[in-house]
Amino acid sequence: MRILFLVSAFNSLSQRLHAELRDLRHTVEVHVAGDEGALRAALDRFGPDLVLAPMLKSAVPEDVWSAYTCLIVHPGPPGDRGPSSLDRAVQDGVAEWGVTVLQAEREMDAGPVWASASCPLPPGCAKSDLYRGEVADAAVAAALLAVERFAAGGYRPQPQHGPGWREPIRTRPYLRQEQRRIDWSADPTEAVLRRLRAADSQPGVLDELLGAEWYLHGGHPEPELRGRPGALLATRSGAVCRATADGAVWIPELRRRRTPGGPETFKLPAVTALGALLPRVPEVLAPLMGAEGRAPAWTDIGYREEGPVGFLRFSFPGGAMSTDHCRRLLDAYRFALGRPTSVLVLGGGRDFFSNGIHLNVIEAAADLARESWANITAIDDLVAEVLTTTDRLVVAALGGNAAAGGVMLALAADEVWCRQGAVLNPHYRLMGLYGSEYWTYSLPRRVGAAEAERLTERAQPVSAEAAHRIGLVDRVLACAPADFGPTAAHLAGLLAASPTVQDRIAAKKAARDADERARPLAAYREEELAVMRRQFRDPAAPYHALRAAFVRKRPAPAGAAALCSGEH
Repeated sequence: MRILFLVSAFNSLSQRLHAELRDLRHTVEVHVAGDEGALRAALDRFGPDLVLAPMLKSAVPEDVWSAYTCLIVHPGPPGDRGPSSLDRAVQDGVAEWGVTVLQAEREMDAGPVWASASCPLPPGCAKSDLYRGEVADAAVAAALLAVERFAAGGYRPQPQHGPGWREPIRTRPYLRQEQRRIDWSADPTEAVLRRLRAADSQPGVLDELLGAEWYLHGGHPEPELRGRPGALLATRSGAVCRATADGAVWIPELRRRRTPGGPETFKLPAVTALGALLPRVPEVLAPLMGAEGRAPAWTDIGYREEGPVGFLRFSFPGGAMSTDHCRRLLDAYRFALGRPTSVLVLGGGRDFFSNGIHLNVIEAAADLARESWANITAIDDLVAEVLTTTDRLVVAALGGNAAAGGVMLALAADEVWCRQGAVLNPHYRLMGLYGSEYWTYSLPRRVGAAEAERLTERAQPVSAEAAHRIGLVDRVLACAPADFGPTAAHLAGLLAASPTVQDRIAAKKAARDADERARPLAAYREEELAVMRRQFRDPAAPYHALRAAFVRKRPAPAGAAALCSGEH
C-alpha cells in the first residue's frame, strides 16, 4: 500500500513505524503537518491508500479525513482522550496503560477504533523512556494490526459509543504547569520524581531556582544527601542535586524560561545551564563500581562484573554525548580494560545507546567550531579505544535507539546486539556532516561498500530486523525493554563460557593487525576529520544552520536541507 505519514515531527515512534512498514513492502512518505495547502498538495501528488498519524499534535482537516481514511495513533487505552494522556499516567503512577489506533473525525480522539494494545508502565521510568519502549511496542503492534485490517478490506472499526462499546470514556485535558508544579517544602521525593519523570523530555517542570525561572528535565533519587528543601546540595556529572521534603533528587538538565522578546532557549546539562549562577556546592562523585549492600547511587556511567563478563553501562539524556561525556566514558572504558574479564558489554541500558555528539552543548559554546572539534575528537578517541581492544571480546548492547556517531560507536565492537524495537540511523547527512568515528572503516567492513553508501546517502531509519539482515547488527533480542539488560547479560555469560572464546580473541587480534597493515586506522581518522574540520570552520556550511534549528526544535532551513539532500 501507499501510506502517507502525517506527523508533527518525525520522532522515534514515527521512525520505527516507517522502518517496519517499509520492511513489509509498503511505500511510505512523510509529511510534516503545519501548512494545510502543502498537505493537500502532498496528498494529490502521492495519492495514498491510507493516511497514518503516529505522532500528531494538531487536528486533521475535515476535507482530508472526509476524503481519506486517516488513522491516529493515540498513546492511551481505548476510551482515553486528550493531549496529555501519557504525562498524566506517569505523574499519577499508573501501572498498566495502552495505545489506541482510531479513525480521525471531527471530535479529537473520538473516532472508531481500528486496533489497540496494552502495555505496562514500569515504576521508576521516565515518560520519554516509556514512550520509546513499552508504549512504542504497543503502538507498533496496534498500528501494524490496523494497517493489516485496512489492507484486507471488510473490517469495521468499533465506534466509541453504542451497545458494543464497553470502555469508559476518560477525557484528560492538557497537563498545565500549575498541575506539574513541585512544592519542595512539602512534596515527598516520590511525588517529586513522578512530576519530573512525567515531563522529562518535554515540556519540563517550570520552577524557580537561584532567582530565575527554569524548566527542570529528568529526575533520579538520591539515597543519602539531605538538606533544606529546595536547596542545591551537590553536583555530579553535570547534574545538580536538590533537596526535597524527605530526601533529594538529581536533575540532569535545565532549560531557562524564555523571556518575552528574548532568544530561544534549549536544554543543557544543569551545571552548564546555571553557569556562574551555580553556588559553591561539592562535586559528589559516585563510585564507578558500586559497593554491594548499599543503596545504588545515581550515575550516568557504571561498571559491574559477573564472573568473566564486565558490564560498562552508560546513559546520557537524549543519547547525546558531549566532550565531557566522551572523556569520562573513555576513562571508564580504560578502567574496564584493566579488569580480568574475557567479554566486555558496552551499553545494555533500556533507552538510547548513543546519538553521537552533543549538539545542544555545542550550540551553547562560546566558540562553536572549537567545541564541535573537541566533541568529535573526544568521541573518536573513545571509538579508537574500542576498535583497538584485542585482549577480549567487546559486545555493544543496544537496548534503545542509536544514530550517527552512536551507531559507529556500536560498530567498533566485535558483536552488536540490538533489542527488536530499536531503530538505527547510521548516517550524518541530515545534520549536514560527513561524519567521523571511523565510519569509513567500520561501516563498509560490516555491510559492504555498496550498502554503506546506500545507508549514508538515503539517510532513512533502519529497523532492528533490517539491520540484522544486512549485517549491521549480529543479534536481535525479542524481549521487553525491561528484560533487555538481563537477557544480554545471560547471553554474554554464555559467550564468555564458550570453549572457543580464546580462539576468537586470537583471531580478532590477527584480523586487526592485518587491517592495520593494509591501512592504518589513523588514515581513516585523518581523512574523515579533514572534511569535518572544513564543515565546522565554514560559517556557511549547512551543519551550522541545521544544528541551530535542531536544538531549538525549528524546521530545518530549506536551503540547508536542500544542500544536504543534494538538491540545488
